[in-house]
Amino acid sequence: MQPTVSNHQERPLSGERRTHSIAFFGSSLVSAYWNGAATYFRGMIKELHRRGHRITFYEPDAFERQDHRDMDEVPYARSDVYPVEDDNSELERRLEEASLADVVVKASGVGVRDEYLESRVLKLRRGQTRIFWDVDAPATLARMEENPDDPFHQCLPCYDCVFTYGGGAPVVERYEAMGARKCVPIYNALDPETHFAVEPEERFRSSLAFAGNRLPDREERVLEFFFGAARNAPDDSFLLAGNGWQENAPVLPNVKKIGHLYTKDHNAFNRTAKAVLNVCRESMAKNGYSPPTRFFEAVGAGGCLITDAWEGIEEFLNPGEECLVARDGNEVAEFVKSLTWDESVRMGERARLKLLEKHTYAHRALEAERMLDFLVDRSI
Repeated sequence: MQPTVSNHQERPLSGERRTHSIAFFGSSLVSAYWNGAATYFRGMIKELHRRGHRITFYEPDAFERQDHRDMDEVPYARSDVYPVEDDNSELERRLEEASLADVVVKASGVGVRDEYLESRVLKLRRGQTRIFWDVDAPATLARMEENPDDPFHQCLPCYDCVFTYGGGAPVVERYEAMGARKCVPIYNALDPETHFAVEPEERFRSSLAFAGNRLPDREERVLEFFFGAARNAPDDSFLLAGNGWQENAPVLPNVKKIGHLYTKDHNAFNRTAKAVLNVCRESMAKNGYSPPTRFFEAVGAGGCLITDAWEGIEEFLNPGEECLVARDGNEVAEFVKSLTWDESVRMGERARLKLLEKHTYAHRALEAERMLDFLVDRSI
């Protein structure tokens, strides 16, 4: 099955919903293994599908993700996993197929042939709407600012729009200053069908839990906000999930490391702990307005969120009433020591209701759809 060919001559009646066929090149839809964007992709694509859009998601068979799949079937998109070939023959076949879609999306961080894809999707059939969907805008912008010869400088002005999953005005201004025609944040959000309150599980019982892979741009902040808090609250228990922390990381008697946390365990992990920690990567915290997926996952499961400080938090949750904001590990430790279980439950519930009211992927899909309608109309 190929993406549906759109007949641009057939215009909808006034008020009738527009639908589009979308070819999406991303890191992975079926596996969250070393793939922090999985929750975001799934939430967005599921809700776009519900609104009638037809999506094919192309992803490379790379980084052992297919060995750690947490989705066997994708009910809301056609999933196409292509082998990684030296001659790009398999990728070219997917690009030829994608040329039949109304919209082609190249996401950042595919991990294989990124530069090739960024330029190649711009050479598909004339009149097609092309989106660069950046799930790590601070890293992309920093890379371009540091290297005037980065090939993406030539590609950026040719994309119809850049979507980002965070960053707010600072990222929009930087992208447009570099030549982007338009930049629109489509923030992370809550998928209430995936992240919701469940019964606590004893294996995740802790005073503070944190889930995140060990990455260079995050490591120092985790050492401060998580391990620093553990040192300052020796009578409390700390639970750490994510890849990369088992080796050459601090060993403390009150810290338990459990490795990769599969998607099926996220709700129990977030629901069981007295508080759940969010630590943004350095670049995300610096830019602000960039709540990661775990921010919404934790609250969706009813978790009481302690987050590091960054500009724009109040756009999503009200500090002091719906979440706790810490400037360093000492403040995290003080929150952990003073927070009661009853207070944790109440704060988690207030935050969950706020996200359900204003910050679900259904809200985000509507924002993306409106922009896609505008861009497709402009390209006709």
